[in-house]
Amino acid sequence: MADAIELTILMPCLNEAETLATCIAKAQGFLVRSGVSGEVVIADNGSTDGSQQIAQELGARVVPVAQRGYGAAIAGGVEAARGRYVIMGDADDSYDFADLDAFVAALRAGADLVMGNRFLGGIAPGAMPWHHRYIGNPILSAVGRRFFHTPIGDFHCGLRGFSRAAFLGLNLRTTGMEFASEMVVKATLAQLDLREVPTTLAKDGRSRPPHLRSFRDGWRHLRFLLLFSPRWLFLYPGIALLAVGLVVGAVLLPGPFTIGDVSFDVHTFLVAALCIIVGLQSISFAIIGRRFASRYGFIPRSGHYDKLLEALTLERILLIAVTLMLVGAGALVWGLGEWASRDFGNLNPSTTMRPVILALTALVSGFQLMMSGFMSSMINIPIYERRIAETPKAD
Repeated sequence: MADAIELTILMPCLNEAETLATCIAKAQGFLVRSGVSGEVVIADNGSTDGSQQIAQELGARVVPVAQRGYGAAIAGGVEAARGRYVIMGDADDSYDFADLDAFVAALRAGADLVMGNRFLGGIAPGAMPWHHRYIGNPILSAVGRRFFHTPIGDFHCGLRGFSRAAFLGLNLRTTGMEFASEMVVKATLAQLDLREVPTTLAKDGRSRPPHLRSFRDGWRHLRFLLLFSPRWLFLYPGIALLAVGLVVGAVLLPGPFTIGDVSFDVHTFLVAALCIIVGLQSISFAIIGRRFASRYGFIPRSGHYDKLLEALTLERILLIAVTLMLVGAGALVWGLGEWASRDFGNLNPSTTMRPVILALTALVSGFQLMMSGFMSSMINIPIYERRIAETPKAD
């Protein structure tokens, strides 16, 4: 009986004929030198330059992946991998497949995901564009650490190793370059064992331009990080806007407020009202967006969050919404009464606009809450049904 394969060295490939042979030779050399039982798998994404033939002639296993995209190629390769562990890296000869000892050691020690860190290991001159090295990678990595509290310092290093079982359990969905971020984010949210080892980055050996497009793919990474964190995209900005609106509105509700030579009046009061409306809507989006994201597998489920949604019943939300709308209607009646007391003549805008702004803010906020309540209730139904189904029946 043949020994089980411990390691799959996986390379996504799209027209890498210039460098593929070198990468395969280095990977095979590592397996021989280290004594690790392994295989080299090329996840081909539709190459037209003969990359498949090169790989087959050198003894690598070629896995065709019809769906285009970096993430699709990696996912297809991992699914076909036979090893317990997988180490993936680009087939452009920028990563050294002959030096994977640190990755294997960390995986054997129990790590679920081992990331290379190019900034710790060394970046050769010309290997990384300056705007990637000093702007793109540091900023996106910092955003990822802030949003998700991940210990990873180089979010976008393409050389990484992982347990195949842990990878499949993450249920990764994206197909493009943002797949690299999704892997780290989901591994962090799933509380897997993440580790980092220094690795080097050399100038790639291709004569053609890279597949990576700096601004397009950079935006896709940032967009993914934002969409995966409703707290930072919606909740925190919403709380800030709501707090500013309430504080400024409370100060200006009785009348103008002066600081030094600057006077704040009804115009600032209107801005405060808009902050309240937008902030309240943003908080609603955070609650609803988080539920949608977890329901469709983009973010792991949270028992605390499910309980929060169940506590925010439609009836409770409607009660608050109706109360706000009644306050708004009352403020409109008050403003109309003030106008009627002056025989519907000219009024002082600084005085009369305040009840109107207050009324419209309460009415709009109440209507927003009502619509959000119905949406939240629609999402909450499957949770209730699921909990009934999971409740054990008494004998």
